[in-house]
Amino acid sequence: MKYRTIALVLAGALMILVTGWLGLYLVKPYSFHGQLIQSPDVAPDFTLTSTNGQLVSLSDFRGQLVVLYFGYTFCPDVCPTTLFEYKQALALLGPQADQVQVIMVTVDPERDIPETLAQYLTRFSPDFLGLTGTLDEVSTVAVLYGIYFSKEAGSVATDYLVNHTASQMVIDTEGHLKLVFPYGTSAEDIAADLTFLLR
Repeated sequence: MKYRTIALVLAGALMILVTGWLGLYLVKPYSFHGQLIQSPDVAPDFTLTSTNGQLVSLSDFRGQLVVLYFGYTFCPDVCPTTLFEYKQALALLGPQADQVQVIMVTVDPERDIPETLAQYLTRFSPDFLGLTGTLDEVSTVAVLYGIYFSKEAGSVATDYLVNHTASQMVIDTEGHLKLVFPYGTSAEDIAADLTFLLR
């Protein structure tokens, strides 16, 4: 009887320990792969020309997650790599992908007219949206989001290239800047963070 009581006490103690460990594990806060931004302010709104020639504002996408990226169609490496990761990330999201809008603002408005942007982005996804404008308009938006870009010498084929910030920003459904992904973030990590934000 004495041994049975001891065994029951030990079993109870073990159960309490396991339950406590599971509880701590299950309530462990989510760890984002991108850099979490806790700004109380709404992200700066802006209006540019879309790939269908219409004026589009960032605020038009309230209710969706917006991935905001600054790139250009002549980019030889960083831009296509980044857009491919987002194509893969949205595939991983499945039906939830409808709640995410990827927007690329061109940093080469001289060459990236709406038609050019449309043809380029369709290679990755017909749902990706390109925005352009005058150099002054694009520069103003870039400054709002801390994006640097400048022309640099290219090859005979490209004429010039554009050096630019390669990070991507996620704006939540209420319009707040929520995450910044550095260049090279994998599709799996992007999808995990977007899934958490869509919960």
